[in-house]
Amino acid sequence: MSETSERYRTLAAEFTRRVEAVPADTWATQSPCEGWTTLDVLRHVIDLHRDIPSWAGLTVTLAKVVDDNPLGAWLEARDALQALLDDPQRARREYDGMFGRTTAEATIDRFLCFDLLVHGWDIARATGQDERLPAEEVTRVYADVLALGDNIRHKGVCGPEVRIADDAPEQDRLLAFLGRNP
Repeated sequence: MSETSERYRTLAAEFTRRVEAVPADTWATQSPCEGWTTLDVLRHVIDLHRDIPSWAGLTVTLAKVVDDNPLGAWLEARDALQALLDDPQRARREYDGMFGRTTAEATIDRFLCFDLLVHGWDIARATGQDERLPAEEVTRVYADVLALGDNIRHKGVCGPEVRIADDAPEQDRLLAFLGRNP
């Protein structure tokens, strides 16, 4: 198993814990993502699980419908991506990406693992769950987004940075940089 496969497994387990804890009557709750409900956040994450591998010419087929079965749809997407990452031939499939030649695995690590961390927080915030994120992943993702700078600020991606104290905890600084009010 690769480092990315293990990272995904760990982050997906944490995301699963949060999805499992969403009370059935709160899927329509407004999330920290402007204009998105908690179910919209989950739908976005599941859609990326299907779509990102296609960038490398890989197919991920998902049959479950998030509106009918949020947890079941998430578990199907999670299992499909884990199987892809656990298959070195598929995981290391190369393609020409936005930042040059890359692999499906590298893209999943950079984008999906980021989304599992941050959107896991969004779901937790929207549904009153524990909002703490794994510190080592916060550090890794924060370094990545700082390197991207304002290039991350596109409609539907991240809003303007929220001003907070310079000495705020790193998780709060990450979230604020991504336009969220920690």
